Amino acid sequence: MIFSPQSRVWIYQSNRKFTSTEEVEILQKLEAFTSQWKAHGNELLAKAEIRYGFFIILTVDESQANVTGCSIDSSVRIIKDIELAYQVDLFNRFNIAYKIDNEVHVQGKEDFETLVNIKNVTPETIVFNNMVQNLDELQTKWEVPFKNSWHASVFAHLL
Repeated sequence: MIFSPQSRVWIYQSNRKFTSTEEVEILQKLEAFTSQWKAHGNELLAKAEIRYGFFIILTVDESQANVTGCSIDSSVRIIKDIELAYQVDLFNRFNIAYKIDNEVHVQGKEDFETLVNIKNVTPETIVFNNMVQNLDELQTKWEVPFKNSWHASVFAHLL
């Protein structure tokens, strides 16, 4: 399946890395969901993936059918079910993901602030912008240096 660069994406970041077994099970649940995901009776061209063991990414190509409020609600329900089943936090926007030595780490806002303060996180550290809206942005604006991210404005006083 080829998805348009303008396909919508939703990123849900876990507060901990999924085990390989969890990842397989979660992907099975998500594939079952995306294969029957509909908007007002229309099939949605959708896919789900897990990246780095932390990020659940849902993608919908709206060239076939537009996502509706109800269809978004149904995707949130499946994510909440996964959250409960695996005892993870997928909705906390104050958990910040970053890379050190090509390994992804997730910290709460206060701990992240400490890492910036003690220079473990530098302006060059890669952070994840989970606010990207489409596939094109996922490719170009998801993994960015801290200094070029929205995070930099939040923690500007520390840089």
